[in-house]
Amino acid sequence: MASSNSVASSAAPDTAPDAALVTEINGVLTIAVSTAGAGNSLDDAGVAAGAQALREVARGSRNVGAVLLTGLGKNFCAGGNVRAFAGADDRPTYLREIADNFHQLVSALYEADRPVVVAAKGWAAGAGMSLVLHADVAIGSASTRLRPAYRGIGLTPDGGLTWTLPRAVGAARAKQIILTDRIISADEALQWGLLSEIVADDDVDSAALAVAETIASGPRHADAATKHLLSVSADNSLLEQLTLEARSISERAGLPEGIEGVDAFVGKRAADFTRGR
Repeated sequence: MASSNSVASSAAPDTAPDAALVTEINGVLTIAVSTAGAGNSLDDAGVAAGAQALREVARGSRNVGAVLLTGLGKNFCAGGNVRAFAGADDRPTYLREIADNFHQLVSALYEADRPVVVAAKGWAAGAGMSLVLHADVAIGSASTRLRPAYRGIGLTPDGGLTWTLPRAVGAARAKQIILTDRIISADEALQWGLLSEIVADDDVDSAALAVAETIASGPRHADAATKHLLSVSADNSLLEQLTLEARSISERAGLPEGIEGVDAFVGKRAADFTRGR
């Protein structure tokens, strides 16, 4: 949850209603994890509303094909609201509550089982960096910067950063990044696989939305199954993974998306995966 000093602000938290923080258009569930207030720090209302919406996706009461995480200000997310930490009557209790709520959002991202796109514009520090590491597709620009930002305020990472970062960049590099509070440039993030694509500064939000909409218009159940295969691959042997892949592709072949996709290919037409939604 920690915040980068480079983007800290004394501005009052934004008072946007929860409805503006979670939207659903064209099959994309968009969650604003930060607002322009308090230096684009993690927004409590956005976290709570986002977790609730994602649980609805997991239960089947929301039918979406992709999740888009974004920030409403000039940055994606500068981490937790450190001024709120300082003002808490009981800091340990307050930080535990904030961390638990944040982790509910992270857990709900995985329970929803939908591809996650992040519009990583500007700073992604602390909790913001943690969320970028949970993306299936992360879009940034040349001005994007990632930073752990925890040790600068004497705290330890949350949001799963100590789990995701070593798996993304290797244990040695992850330790160096976190323990030196290294600022990661956009080029480094792209090279190390933390960002998927770099676009122009003003195009990050629109490019991320376009990716999310493209994913949402496709075979949603197949995408969810593919995401599951990718998520378990690190813990499986090759033979175990081959078994899972064979089972999955066989199952998909008998389901509406697989039938439509194969028939459309043979019929030389575009597949329509939206029928029946």
